[in-house]
Amino acid sequence: MNAFHLDLLQWLAAGPHPTPWVLAIAVGLALGGPWLSTAVIGAAAWRRPGHRAYVLFILAGAGLTAMLCQEIAARINMPRPFILGLVPAYIPHGASAALPSTHASVMFMVAFAFLARPALRAPGIALFAVAAATGWARIHVGVHFPLDIAVGLMFGALMAGLLGAAWWMLELGAQQLAARIPGLAGKRWPTMPRPRA
Repeated sequence: MNAFHLDLLQWLAAGPHPTPWVLAIAVGLALGGPWLSTAVIGAAAWRRPGHRAYVLFILAGAGLTAMLCQEIAARINMPRPFILGLVPAYIPHGASAALPSTHASVMFMVAFAFLARPALRAPGIALFAVAAATGWARIHVGVHFPLDIAVGLMFGALMAGLLGAAWWMLELGAQQLAARIPGLAGKRWPTMPRPRA
């Protein structure tokens, strides 16, 4: 960890003398950000039934992203800033490895996946904002370095791209299969509904 990242941590973290109202917001976002994202995802799926299969696919991808992220973090084994005594922690947290941030990886992955679909871009913008705010909050309360969040964002973008490619191949395969089966040509594949705005 070089001097720039340590200076950035000291600037973003609450430190030993936090501003009470800023810390209260950070604690709320650090703990509640994922739940807020879940609410946005649920509302998007409810209001856009033509995209529910895609949303479910992305949620499955979120589970995969979390598992991969935790495996990578365990191998890198970067301690959290409060474990190193650099800043105090203002939320309860274990001593698990921090790089990349699982919260950031999953939340940014879902945000990018939504942004990739024109009909889901409005909730995608909201999801990106919540992910960014949660990332800041988890730095502020002392459980992550800025680098953990930045790498989580990049890993989330990578996973969103891979999942988007996988979804495209599934749609293409379903369309080709439907075209070859008598009686299905020209019909929508039941498990891959065509997106509606």
